[in-house]
Amino acid sequence: MFQSLANAARFLSIYQVANANSGHLGMPLGMADCLTALFKNFLVFDPENPRWPNRDRFVLSGGHGSSLLYSLLYLVGYKNMSLDHLKNFRKLGSRATGHPEYDPDCGVEITTGPLGQGFANAVGMAIEERVLNARCGDKCINHYVYVAVGDGDLMEGISHEASAIAGHLSLGRLIALFDDNNITIDGTLDASTSEDTLKRYESYGWHILSADGHCEKSMINAINEAKMDSRPSLIACKTKIGLGTSREGTPKAHSGALSPQEIDEAKKFFNWPYGPFEIPEYVEKTWKVIGKRHRDSCRSWFDSQLKNFGPLEFQFTSEIRKVFRDLKKQYFISRPFAATRTSSQEIVGKIMEVSRLFVSGSADLGKSTGCLAKNMKPLVKDDFSGNYLHYGVREHAMGAIINGVTAGKKVRSFGGTLLAFSDYMRPAIRASALMNIPSIFVFSHDSIGVGEDGPTHQPVEHLASLRAIPNLNVFRPADALETLECWECALKSERPSALVFSRQDLLSVRFSGRTNICENGGYLLYEDSYENDRTVTLIATGSEVGIALEAKKLLNSRDISANVVSIPCWNLFDEQPESYKKYILGDNLRVGIEASNGFGWEKYLGPDGLFFGINDFGKSGSCTALYKYFELTAQEICNRILVKII
Repeated sequence: MFQSLANAARFLSIYQVANANSGHLGMPLGMADCLTALFKNFLVFDPENPRWPNRDRFVLSGGHGSSLLYSLLYLVGYKNMSLDHLKNFRKLGSRATGHPEYDPDCGVEITTGPLGQGFANAVGMAIEERVLNARCGDKCINHYVYVAVGDGDLMEGISHEASAIAGHLSLGRLIALFDDNNITIDGTLDASTSEDTLKRYESYGWHILSADGHCEKSMINAINEAKMDSRPSLIACKTKIGLGTSREGTPKAHSGALSPQEIDEAKKFFNWPYGPFEIPEYVEKTWKVIGKRHRDSCRSWFDSQLKNFGPLEFQFTSEIRKVFRDLKKQYFISRPFAATRTSSQEIVGKIMEVSRLFVSGSADLGKSTGCLAKNMKPLVKDDFSGNYLHYGVREHAMGAIINGVTAGKKVRSFGGTLLAFSDYMRPAIRASALMNIPSIFVFSHDSIGVGEDGPTHQPVEHLASLRAIPNLNVFRPADALETLECWECALKSERPSALVFSRQDLLSVRFSGRTNICENGGYLLYEDSYENDRTVTLIATGSEVGIALEAKKLLNSRDISANVVSIPCWNLFDEQPESYKKYILGDNLRVGIEASNGFGWEKYLGPDGLFFGINDFGKSGSCTALYKYFELTAQEICNRILVKII
């Protein structure tokens, strides 16, 4: 029976790829036995309750093998993954997309495809499990996270970073099934590597096992042994890519549809006489029974544990609202002269005092980024009651782990590094935006204001690069009050957010506003009369808002009215009604001021606008000297505006 169950998944995969004339069959043919053993004997889930909090998670890190995942989800009874979706694999509108896209209601726990991302996401899920377990106990949360990985996943640098963290934290409920087939697209493994992967994982502190990936008993024994160990486990499942075809064991097996002749050969090899998408009744019924194995456990959990778990979901509670109200009053009175990273540190510290489901972290830059506050407690092996994760210098894994934690929509997670290093984690940031999950990425040291560290640490193109990612809210606040409001926006949002903070101290620029004005993305900070036909609109973000205010004073002294606009979040501003945006920006000369390369500013400035920024790499020197060197001063801006309008 086991072989028939595995073959059902195999041939559904074969016909999905055949219908699409596109896809990757090497993994589905080689890993069908491994994953059938997992789904049949171990994976705890209920297709009727796909978001059951205590279900096991399964992540297909090698997302190119998606047809196998969809086959399994259909067979066990996920209603939203119907046979019609499989028949329309890789076609517009089908849930059976080319690579898995986050959809828990279908059983797809995370978006995967870029190799290594899913592995690191699974580490994040295992951390989330431990964090929730520490808050509500074993009876409520005690599930496993399984992740299928290939050689490509384990080559990617992100997997090295994430695996080291998992071993350090001894995430014993994380089990990786390694598709150990000795093949990559370019050839056998020895063409590109000579390392001993299993010894590498042993050095990380993982539990190492081997199994015959085509033998159910061998897989059962290995997974049982893995579950008994307190360390994360890597099971090297010896498999054959493209099993049962003429491509078996070769790079050609990786991708591409089988020809009709090759399909016939596979049917003969596996003794599968059935037609396209045809599953014999006894096999289909057995799979549906497998899908119902844990229904009673699921119902029992909801009856007995929901009362414990219910409060364990990050919400913008009355206690958090009070934190924001109190800090807003404080900032109105004290008018802090502080770096926005320092204001952010105060804000997150206050939130941590009233929320158990807010988890911070940084890439070895906790104090520098403001992500580590005095009252935070680290997450450590055997004690996950804390709220701060030491990621070490592992930015890429940090981003993907944040996504894995956040995907469950229970714990809100954020992590920080310097803005110049955001490129290290860009694939993870992009993935969060694609999934529309509320991950939060904190970046400090946001401009040439970094100063003496020089151009390697002075971001120039990074703001434009982040803003180019669809569905990502990028916030660059100008002072403590805007920092507070931007944090509020990020915590209320269902989207991911990037919060960008200064290293240098900044004057307070706003002293009014009961409501959160930053929710509009941009607003008039100071408005002069429009009666003078030489009115200028000065538009700035972050630390340059203060420069805009100084330039306004100089222009006013020349009898030129000037409005000052702060746009802390372009994305939110772009979503406002056209009438609002037109009112804010005005019809006269528009001047943009930002310590960046100016890419994208043309949509606000128009063809006749002026932009003051930095179109080259920075320099090593003091903050003050650099702003003067790059002509980002109020006097220089005023002078050029006068040349333009007089």
